[in-house]
Amino acid sequence: MFALDSRLQQDTLTIGDFPLCRLLLSNDANYPWFILVPRRDDISELFQLDVADQQQLWQETTALAELLKDLFDADKLNVATLGNVVAQLHMHVIVRKRDDAAWPAPVWGKHPAKPYSAEQVAAIRERLQRVLTEHFTFVEG
Repeated sequence: MFALDSRLQQDTLTIGDFPLCRLLLSNDANYPWFILVPRRDDISELFQLDVADQQQLWQETTALAELLKDLFDADKLNVATLGNVVAQLHMHVIVRKRDDAAWPAPVWGKHPAKPYSAEQVAAIRERLQRVLTEHFTFVEG
């Protein structure tokens, strides 16, 4: 049974589910920072997914990145899977702008996380609901 790592639970807000991945929003208003977590047990590396799941993860990552680029007028998207702190396989999709708090450096550890207000989260969810219309299920947040 799929269970989200406790650190991801603590640091993110759940948006919903693609066919394979749970979509999370990092609770850091410094950047629109999304995380995809394949709903598979005991997976820490991409190569541990079967080929179909690897392809599905890449399709979901690509589709999300394309939507976020337009939705947030990104100058660049950072897409990465590291897993040095949280072993559970997860894909970061981070919207970057030339005027963001960390540009041009990586976002990790650059600035303390600035939690979203309830109003900011509602606005992001509303924006996503306009564009995530196929193969996505929102969860109430």
